[in-house]
Amino acid sequence: MFILEKLLAHFKLREHGTDVKTEVIAGITTFLSMAYILAVNPSMLAAAGMDQGAVFTATAVSAAIATVIMGVFANYPVALASGMGLNAYFAFTVVPMVSEMGITDPWKVALTAILIEGIIFVILSIFKFRETLVNSVPANLKYGISAGIGLFISIVGLKGAGIVSADPSTLVALGSIGTPQVVLAFVGLILIGIMWHFRIKGAILWGILGTWVLGIIAELCGWYTVNPDAGVYSLIPNFSSGILPPSLAPTFFKFDFGFVAGHFVSFA
Repeated sequence: MFILEKLLAHFKLREHGTDVKTEVIAGITTFLSMAYILAVNPSMLAAAGMDQGAVFTATAVSAAIATVIMGVFANYPVALASGMGLNAYFAFTVVPMVSEMGITDPWKVALTAILIEGIIFVILSIFKFRETLVNSVPANLKYGISAGIGLFISIVGLKGAGIVSADPSTLVALGSIGTPQVVLAFVGLILIGIMWHFRIKGAILWGILGTWVLGIIAELCGWYTVNPDAGVYSLIPNFSSGILPPSLAPTFFKFDFGFVAGHFVSFA
């Protein structure tokens, strides 16, 4: 009870009209909703030449640290993780641009640019420049950016579920409706919709967990066929290689400052 009271007092839950149970359910729901980044980010950066296991660990650790700082120090219920769009820009624009210079490991140079960019942003934040810039952006543009990010994440989810697929004529086309992924996605949406209609707390959370359980059953029955080459992965947890995450070593502090010193103008 003492710990509970300390939590209520520190995060001012009563003042905000909430409680520990509600926040825990919301936190788990948020985690499950954004956990896709643990698969998407390593996959994208692996295409740039980075170690997929190390990026997976870095994605999880950085998200955990940033979210804890946001919650404990800012007392703001917002989870932070790698930004969708920026990872694609890094992998498919910056790295290929650097590789044209004949660099052996272009991702190291790109990673160095990200480090310098981060330092610049911190400095700009200290002098309130970023705050001034954000406040100067019209409200309708802010709403547009939020909607755009939401639509981008939606198309990632639709593609992952197989509901849409690539098409040379129209860019996207309707996928194969009879596949297990599509059926499970629709069943999950229907479950969430029904529970939301009846105001069941944690509707999204239970919908995600229920869909996962149904997916495991489909895999055990042989309907859902695992094929990593096609992007279809097992839904059954596998701890054969242990429960510890892959090492950060292959990418940790792998900056290429030598290139910066020799090609400062190009780097800038």
